[in-house]
Amino acid sequence: MKDFGGKILFLDRSDINTDEIIPAKYLIEVTKKALKPYLLEDLKLNGFDPKKDLTDKQVIITRQNFGCGSSREHAPWALEINDINIVIAENFARIFRQNMFNCGMIALELPAETLDHLFDQYQQEDAYLNIDLKNEKFEIYANGKKESFPIQLKQFDKALIKAGGWVEYANQHY
Repeated sequence: MKDFGGKILFLDRSDINTDEIIPAKYLIEVTKKALKPYLLEDLKLNGFDPKKDLTDKQVIITRQNFGCGSSREHAPWALEINDINIVIAENFARIFRQNMFNCGMIALELPAETLDHLFDQYQQEDAYLNIDLKNEKFEIYANGKKESFPIQLKQFDKALIKAGGWVEYANQHY
């Protein structure tokens, strides 16, 4: 099972689509590794520079409707090859969300009020997050502040995470 936690990248915008996550012109690539340098290349967000802002990040916290647009596995793949295995948002495009779990990654939905709190308290900090799947919670911490929040994941989604994705799950169970 992958490690789920690390330094957080806050993207304070809703409706980040799959073309912004990985531009369509790179969909001709045949390996995940080839997608690595292009993650969030076309994201329009004031002050955001993917070349410097993605460095050492493993978690994204954003707003609502993350992963909208085209249904493609390349978007989660581009996140995964950049060591980002958790995206937290108010909600996700249905297919993107399932593709995250199919890849053994976490797409965690939180209420808008909780996201507002996380942005208010931690966006300007070097903040870190750790997921505790067994106890169904995550902890966020920065500069001496630490908070814990409950999470809810469907049992099948947790099984996909623990297996490492759909292919690995199918190999273990069929």
